[in-house]
Amino acid sequence: MSKLAAIILAAGKGTRMKSKLPKVLHQVGGKAMLQHVLDVADAISCTKKVVVVGHEAELVEAMVGSQADIAMQKEQLGTGHAVMQAQANLQDFDGTTMIICGDTPLLEATELEKFYQEHLKTGAVASVLSAVMANPFGYGRIVRDENNNVVAIVEEKDATAEQKAIKEINTGIYCVDNKALFEVLQTLTCDNAQGEYYLTDVLAKLHVQGKKVAGVITEDSDMIMGINSRKQLAEAESIMRIRILDKLMDAGVTIMDPASTFVEKTVVVAPDTVIYPYTWLEGNTTIGEDCQIGPNVRLTNVKVGNNTNLQFVYGHDCKVGNGVTVGPYVHLRPDTVISDNVKIGNFVEVKNSNIGEGSKLPHLTYIGDSDIGSGVNIGCGCISVNYDGKNKYRTVVKDNAFIGCNTNLVAPVTVEKGAYVGAGSTITKDVPENALGIARAKQKNLEDWVKKD
Repeated sequence: MSKLAAIILAAGKGTRMKSKLPKVLHQVGGKAMLQHVLDVADAISCTKKVVVVGHEAELVEAMVGSQADIAMQKEQLGTGHAVMQAQANLQDFDGTTMIICGDTPLLEATELEKFYQEHLKTGAVASVLSAVMANPFGYGRIVRDENNNVVAIVEEKDATAEQKAIKEINTGIYCVDNKALFEVLQTLTCDNAQGEYYLTDVLAKLHVQGKKVAGVITEDSDMIMGINSRKQLAEAESIMRIRILDKLMDAGVTIMDPASTFVEKTVVVAPDTVIYPYTWLEGNTTIGEDCQIGPNVRLTNVKVGNNTNLQFVYGHDCKVGNGVTVGPYVHLRPDTVISDNVKIGNFVEVKNSNIGEGSKLPHLTYIGDSDIGSGVNIGCGCISVNYDGKNKYRTVVKDNAFIGCNTNLVAPVTVEKGAYVGAGSTITKDVPENALGIARAKQKNLEDWVKKD
């Protein structure tokens, strides 16, 4: 069985990004560019991964964590020099090493797998993934011989006029026999316009040695896009977004307006759900069947059931059940669980609370640190008063209770089953089952008060 390792180049500063953050840590589709590359390396079953770091190495290392080994490039002396730094990590590896740039977030696992399999099929000691571009300016050109083997890769600054006319370009992605790779790297020089050790020279040297060097053309030229500026970052974001939305639509999800819909790669949406404009779905969000999401909804790490309707909602780190209606203008905060068939109306905030099946929070209400039972009606303008300035306490409202408008429930407090609370009350003591709790001052009318000076 063949073995595959990955060297991921992530040492560059990315000066054109104009940022204190290392280039590879800038996000596309809700993830750092480097994380996308690491995910792809996992997807093609790399048995070992090495990330070469340099600029702001500690930040990059912190992001990588235990996902890969780390190799340090202290001086930025070119791609060949960067790969050399991984030798200690791969000295005992016997197989193929795939070299990938850490600033290519659009890479697709299926295309890289095809590249790897074609490399094995040709029997080449090294292969380069290439693409044909109408405007190849700035890219290294692929030079082939009469047998279609790769003779060399010539950088733009070193290319002749004839070589600059070549449309086939180097993507910067290679498959190389690991042993041959590091043997040839030791022979590189920096005798070129950049004064750097070119990784591309490895392929030329292998060809001179009489070893087969292949070129595999990908039809997905967008995939190999490297990010060097904020403009390119936005372009990559747009490409990724459209790809994600296309997959959702192909799977049976209705996207009303792809131009104003933003869905991250990690999100799962079931068929027959409709997503309205200006909706953001982020993180580990999952949405069930037959839902209507939007307009103007942002969900981050939210689990939504089936047949639920959310509009003008911001929810994060919470759960929403089946047949729920939420909005407009609702904030669902972390650790909130909304059970089936709940109705939450306009201008409501729910935090760290459980809302039981069939309960209603119609409007203008704050429910925090509360456990609300089933069949409960919370009137307009109600507040669970959960914080005394030092500690937070829970409010409990049990099944089928009724809380009148403009009520303050001062925690810790419990309203038992079937109990009623009169409108305008401030409840500081438990209300027994089936009782009426009322806590407000007796009304007093002062006759002719308006006429007094």
